[in-house]
Amino acid sequence: MKISNSLLFLLFAGFFLQGAAPGANAQTGDPLTPPSPVESVEHIRLNPGSLPAVNLTGEMLYKLLVAEFAAQRGEVGVATDLFYELARTTSDPRLAKRAFQYAMVSRNFPKANRAAQLWALIAPNDPEAVASSLAMSASSGETEGLADALWERIDKAQDKDVAIGQAAAIVSKLNDRSAAYDILRSALKEPVQDLPVTWLALADTAWAAGDPGRALADAERAQELDPSSEPAAQRILEYGLKVDPDEAIASAQQYLKRHPQADDLGLLLVRRLTEAGRVDQALKQVQAMRETAPENFDLLYTEAEVNARSERYEQAKALLEEYIAVQMQRRESIEDKASNAIADASDARLMLVRIAERQGNLSEAIKQLSLVDDPSLVFQAQIHKAVLFGRMGQLDEARKVIDSIAAQNDQERTVVALTLASIYRDAGRTDLAVETLEKADQALPDTPEIKYDLGMLYERQGNYDAFEQMMRRIIELSPDDANAYNSLGYTFVEQNRRLDEAQALLEEALQLEPENPYILDSVGWYFYRTGDYDSALQYLRRSFEIMPEAEVAAHLGEVLWVMGRKDEARDVWRQGKEKDANNETLVETMKRLGAE
Repeated sequence: MKISNSLLFLLFAGFFLQGAAPGANAQTGDPLTPPSPVESVEHIRLNPGSLPAVNLTGEMLYKLLVAEFAAQRGEVGVATDLFYELARTTSDPRLAKRAFQYAMVSRNFPKANRAAQLWALIAPNDPEAVASSLAMSASSGETEGLADALWERIDKAQDKDVAIGQAAAIVSKLNDRSAAYDILRSALKEPVQDLPVTWLALADTAWAAGDPGRALADAERAQELDPSSEPAAQRILEYGLKVDPDEAIASAQQYLKRHPQADDLGLLLVRRLTEAGRVDQALKQVQAMRETAPENFDLLYTEAEVNARSERYEQAKALLEEYIAVQMQRRESIEDKASNAIADASDARLMLVRIAERQGNLSEAIKQLSLVDDPSLVFQAQIHKAVLFGRMGQLDEARKVIDSIAAQNDQERTVVALTLASIYRDAGRTDLAVETLEKADQALPDTPEIKYDLGMLYERQGNYDAFEQMMRRIIELSPDDANAYNSLGYTFVEQNRRLDEAQALLEEALQLEPENPYILDSVGWYFYRTGDYDSALQYLRRSFEIMPEAEVAAHLGEVLWVMGRKDEARDVWRQGKEKDANNETLVETMKRLGAE
């Protein structure tokens, strides 16, 4: 039910009065009487480990109400300032914490740092307050005294493992990762250097600092202190792979011989062996784990995954069918809500779908998708089925699948519309794609994703006014949508008109997403159009480094060609043709320049 303003007033009054003795004035012991609205707050008594005793004033309560309402309206900056002011006035750590939290929500890190320091000052024995204060100091680069402060927390902590983990998390906020390692190393003084967790924390920090050798040495020190430590063995494998892969793998295998039940390490070893192309070793490891734990049917799935990644599809399919049969037996004996059998079976079917697609058997992929019955995956499976029917050219079947989907919310309705439109577009039925999205745009008028795809279809049809209208509306709805700025700016560049406006649009897009390869390509093409070939080359090379696709190759090659660097241009075009030999832009560019 809705809460009345008068009730809110009483609730917020209670927020403060919890800190005072019930029924008594915090200072005199007299019966509590409502203060005058203009009365200033009396002196606050701070009792170690307890909340402050405060005489509530009307002004304080008014500010608290304004802060809460501001937060509810999304005005977190106002809420942050008011909670911070109230925390300073009352020395109430709960208010300082609220100021810190709202500052973090708004990503105003200077204010978050200020609030965290106040929170820790008010509540020096609150581990969360102190940890937040130290973390914010670290993130702002304030490292002086940080090692001593961390050691003081660790030394006082009852649970050393937790305190060391928190210290590692705090130094991870530092931008200088090497300095983070040195600070943590200084903080972990001799009394805790015989704890394996100390060296695990140092290993992780060294790894984050880009020093795998140091990380490996620290992980090995942790294992010396506790030879049975599986976390240490995992790190020796993970970090050792960057130092000496053969030695790291051998170390993991030796550990598993001593501790055959170490499934986490075993699975990590299987993944890393598979990634390294050592498929036979990976399969041998899985089979050894299955012998040790024959009741662990999840290893069937793992073995199937290894076979699928190495393109041993028939073996993978046989293992997945066996795994699905096990899950079906589980479903017969246990209710679905009491086990994860339905989810596990659906995951296996999705892997069968991927295998079928790789083998070009889209009908089999559709069959498997029809068998997926995990409620959390049914929507995804239906969308995938429609796309596969579209790829097979069966547009009527694709439409039937789409029409059968009972979308539960606007997000799903958006996905349905975009999927159907893309099926029509890929089939060359731009008219039906436009019709689909125009209907969706009427039903969901403030959805940028629908407007963007519809605008791009208008552009494909040559309806540039409608295209521009859509992009302008997206920018109104979502001013941070870099794609809308980029698409509109690129279209102006491609048409070689309104170049000043194109420049402003592309500058905005680049500011929003400076490493977006599509935007870099557009900016490079703008400079080419305006005759600044050196700048064009700079941006197009960067785009091609990130995304070596055919269309970027067409643009980069053309710039090189007109600069007289024809051999370099041919090399770039050759790379583009390897990606997509039939790309229209690439084919047209080479033909126009006589470079076929």
